[in-house]
Amino acid sequence: MNKPSLDELLGRVESKYAMVILAALRARSLNDPSKPAEPLVHAKKEDKPVSIALREIAEGLVRYERVNDKESVEATFDRKY
Repeated sequence: MNKPSLDELLGRVESKYAMVILAALRARSLNDPSKPAEPLVHAKKEDKPVSIALREIAEGLVRYERVNDKESVEATFDRKY
């Protein structure tokens, strides 16, 4: 079983499309070699950026807002650990 569940994730965003875009943007920021972002949740070394991003979305630590029909990502820095 995958954690977090799709139902849990869809409770945080308005559509599957928005979830995919948000997770991809956050995973890219975690994986950026020039200035990698720190995970907002406890992450093991073997955890992949997309898995970390999905857990952050499920916990409400990463969210988005629409700006002029475009999506921008805003990350909160409330750590759970």
